[in-house]
Amino acid sequence: MWDWFINFLVWVLETFASWFGDYGIAIIVMTVIFRLLLTPLTLKQLKSSARMQVLQPKMQEIQERYADDPERLNEEMRRFQAENNFNPLGGCLPMLLQWPIFFALFGALRSISEAHPDAGFLNIMPSIAQSAAGALAEWGFQGALVYILFDLLFGAMIVVPMLLQSQGQSDQQRNQSLIMALVMGGMMIWMGWNIAGGVLLYYNTSSLWGVIQQQLITKRIVAAAKAEEEARLAGAPVKVDVVRKEKSARPRKKR
Repeated sequence: MWDWFINFLVWVLETFASWFGDYGIAIIVMTVIFRLLLTPLTLKQLKSSARMQVLQPKMQEIQERYADDPERLNEEMRRFQAENNFNPLGGCLPMLLQWPIFFALFGALRSISEAHPDAGFLNIMPSIAQSAAGALAEWGFQGALVYILFDLLFGAMIVVPMLLQSQGQSDQQRNQSLIMALVMGGMMIWMGWNIAGGVLLYYNTSSLWGVIQQQLITKRIVAAAKAEEEARLAGAPVKVDVVRKEKSARPRKKR
């Protein structure tokens, strides 16, 4: 099954390369088409994430109210999540669908480079199968410069979305997001040092698409989804948590 998927990617890239005359452009076109196909799921994910943000304060309120009663806390949380269709994993599908392509591209680019050693990206990347580390060892710093820039962009494409998402947070939360973004960005640059340039091209194109989509579409969709969820909660009936006290026995008159 995995080999079939790799061969399918090879066929897609070779078909696009025959149309556009360049394997790098073929990767970009494939990435854009894939992201377009994922758009409905991405929009659904954005709406789900917006709903989760609105429901989060209510869940914290339940946690504080029943902090001393774990059994009651679990019961109330399950009931709240069921009533509001709370699904913390609902927004992960678009991201999970991208990872098979990311890893399958390694095998696809290896097959393409063996069949077409001169497969590159325009005149800036001699080989889409070469990594920054390999390019530096083979061609020196000048020959590896584009690969190094792609690797740095690989890390930046992790940092930028996280910083955009931190807008509107408190100063403390924003500082924590900044530290986490820088740490993850550094890890991605370290990982990308030995990743094929074509794979970095795919990931960077996909991430750039996500950033543009976030600025042009996401804000409006998230704002609308939040407003809709807040209106729904405001119109929901208020549930009063009544705990009946046991009546103490009425004192009897002495005869």
